[in-house]
Amino acid sequence: MRFSHAASNTHAIFDEEHLISYGGLAPALRLAERAGLERLVGEHVAPAAADGANAPAKIASIVAGMACGADSIDGLDALRHGGMGKLFDHIRAPSTLGSFLRAFTWGNVRQLDTVAWQMLAALARHTPLLPGADVLAFLDIDSMQRRTYGYAKQGSGFGHTKIQGKSVLVRGLNVQAVTLSTPLDSTPT
Repeated sequence: MRFSHAASNTHAIFDEEHLISYGGLAPALRLAERAGLERLVGEHVAPAAADGANAPAKIASIVAGMACGADSIDGLDALRHGGMGKLFDHIRAPSTLGSFLRAFTWGNVRQLDTVAWQMLAALARHTPLLPGADVLAFLDIDSMQRRTYGYAKQGSGFGHTKIQGKSVLVRGLNVQAVTLSTPLDSTPT
């Protein structure tokens, strides 16, 4: 397969003001709203610095950006493209969100921890995805390590694993997989 145009002659612009590139974001944020994300942040998170003002809207913007795949402050700019401003109010600029995050102290991080575990409990109440979990549930936790090579592998560390029946200390990525199930058959009748 060949391209019909040279790469230097191609220019793509995604500036349609009604285009929503992250269509799944609306239901995810609606769920966060029902579970009380902004209310919880308003009750528990109080950065003392001037940049810490309006924490509920800023945390909601950061959560939305992370749901869109942002892994840095610059990545939060994904929320300001296309029709996102028409779909959501109070979207903050990445520079504003960066200043907000830099205003956090260790105590503010602990406050955010409180919001996280309360939010998890609220999400579980609003999304009953596992029928019968209130009666009997099975939790299976498995861990494994995959070997990596080189010193610049982000997130890798040393751990013990079995290689050809022997326990060996190797550099690798540690993964933990968790499965929750019930003995109920969830197929419709």
